[in-house]
Amino acid sequence: MGDTPTISGVSPQPLPDGRYEVLVVDAADVADADGARHVEVTLLEGDRKGDVIALSARGLDADPMDLLAAPGVLVVTAGEPELVLD
Repeated sequence: MGDTPTISGVSPQPLPDGRYEVLVVDAADVADADGARHVEVTLLEGDRKGDVIALSARGLDADPMDLLAAPGVLVVTAGEPELVLD
């Protein structure tokens, strides 16, 4: 979906390092940031299945509406998330 996006994440509880199958449930442009997109994904498996994780991404060149229901993988390494959409 374009260049590698820059991702930062917000979660009610820190997400342990690992690989998580996700589905985009919300996406919107962020008015006060340079090309940032607000993306929310839900975890599809594991103990935190159903949890919604809010992310801020730069470098996603798709329209926010086109991101809805997109499957992907959220990889957390040393507490830093990386979102890869299919």
